[in-house]
Amino acid sequence: MATTKAKPRRQASVWVENIKTIVYAGLIAVGVRTFLFEPFNIPSGSMIPTLLVGDYLFVSKYSYGYSRYSLPFSPPLFSGRIFGSLPNRGDVVVFKYPRDTSIDYIKRIVGLPGDKIQVKQGVLYVNGQAAPRVAEGDYLADDGGIKMMRRRYQETLPNGVKHDVLKERDDGWVNNTQEYVVPANHVFAMGDNRDNSADSRFMDGVGFVPVENLVGRAEIIFFSINAEYPWWEVWQWPFEIRWSRLLKPVR
Repeated sequence: MATTKAKPRRQASVWVENIKTIVYAGLIAVGVRTFLFEPFNIPSGSMIPTLLVGDYLFVSKYSYGYSRYSLPFSPPLFSGRIFGSLPNRGDVVVFKYPRDTSIDYIKRIVGLPGDKIQVKQGVLYVNGQAAPRVAEGDYLADDGGIKMMRRRYQETLPNGVKHDVLKERDDGWVNNTQEYVVPANHVFAMGDNRDNSADSRFMDGVGFVPVENLVGRAEIIFFSINAEYPWWEVWQWPFEIRWSRLLKPVR
């Protein structure tokens, strides 16, 4: 009888240990996602050629401190940022869309509080200084199966950060904007695919991005796949994975 009674107790103990393991793993996952890194995927082509549709990347949550948007479901527990710091010009960041904070955007920061930003004939100006660009040839951009021929340039921001941008044209109002003065506690964000990006140039859309809305800085691409195929078609992966982009830092 003693042996028969001991067996259920051992089974109960195993169940308890399993539950503890699951709870601990869940807490660790939430902790990592909240304070260290969060994965994101790229659904649109606004950051081509830096980021492609179908890229999966890690965003560091600690780079600019923590706001309510660092937490799962963004509970309104506090306002502002804890241990906050501003991004550098040229950082690629994930932020909450100011008009609907349930939506994540990813763009490059080109303007900080107090900066004057303007685009003239397709060239970016920061505080009156042109960000020079050097032509690198044609580029066939693929935005989820929609292919577009663009001109590729290397742009240099005033702080020396170099990155590639795509251009279709240099006319139109998005390439000849008013001068924007970035208000306090806000930043100015633009996509690298300059003529196919809803960004801070659109004051009735993204506009100036509150620093509080920053989620984190894009760090590294950990997976990339041709987005023309659904992710669950795993049998296509060996042929559609972009192997050269795996573990590529975001610059």
